[in-house]
Amino acid sequence: MENIHQRATQTLFDKQLITEEQHEQIVSYRSLNIFSLNAELKIFLYLSVLMFTSGIGILIYQNIDTIGHSIIISLISIVTVICYYFSFNRAPEFNKSQTYFESPVMEYIVLTANLLTCILIGYLQIQYNTFGTHYGLATIIPTTIGLFSGYYFDNKNVLSIAITGLAAYIGLTVSPQSLLQNEIYNTDSLSYAAIGLGVVLILWNYYSSIIKLKTHFALIFLTFALHLISISCINTIIDSDYYLVFSAILGLSTYFFYISSYKIKSISLFIFAVLYGFIGLNITLFKIIDYMNLTDIFEFILVLSPFYFIGAIILFIMMIKKFNSEFKK
Repeated sequence: MENIHQRATQTLFDKQLITEEQHEQIVSYRSLNIFSLNAELKIFLYLSVLMFTSGIGILIYQNIDTIGHSIIISLISIVTVICYYFSFNRAPEFNKSQTYFESPVMEYIVLTANLLTCILIGYLQIQYNTFGTHYGLATIIPTTIGLFSGYYFDNKNVLSIAITGLAAYIGLTVSPQSLLQNEIYNTDSLSYAAIGLGVVLILWNYYSSIIKLKTHFALIFLTFALHLISISCINTIIDSDYYLVFSAILGLSTYFFYISSYKIKSISLFIFAVLYGFIGLNITLFKIIDYMNLTDIFEFILVLSPFYFIGAIILFIMMIKKFNSEFKK
């Protein structure tokens, strides 16, 4: 690895992209063998938040009869209020562009506060039936708080949780009886709702780009939209008689996210868009073959399938290389 960095530095100097003084400074800096632990520390902080909130859940489950509901609710509420107090106290002034806490630890305190809010509201609903049969309220309230916190504190983790809660809320409001009767997979309305939510996320991301509101959240919105639309379309293509309609929707979706991946320079968005499009295309082809009853050529297709998939893999690798090369120029 060191030789690679040395050659890269020398190449920049040979092409006169850096001066001799800059070259010496880079070589001198690399000789110190300093490396960053920023990513590793953030992973440990993230794990600590998950372990802390999970530990609270386990504590509640194991000691529900001995501690008492009032004490548990009070403790969770106190810790949640403390987390929000420090978050608001240390948060930078709200700005449409990206903002940062002075200490990255505060980002995880915001995440802890949001997770504890979800636990508290869920606990109140399960234990005291606070919202009655309006189960969606137990989801939409922490989701609303999460959306506010995600934007106000500029926290991508909290925003992701909030969007997940929004998806859960959509599922509950579309077919609550199907959910309670374990018939959630027997209704297409949830797939339609997921596609609708994906479109809403795309439109909101577009509107945010126009008003310049937290444009760095684009990857989060587009990633959720990609998975919601693509998985729902593939599910409907498999089970529905209107598979050609949803194949067309998936095709348009794949093209949109393919273009978007270049705009925001996201390799993950590019890969998933291509994979979903490939899966949907193949399922549609098999449905057409089955519908046209072309059983005579089925054996021929099986013979060619290894070459087809090998060619698809090679093409996929070439596309990724092309994508990476576009941003190395």
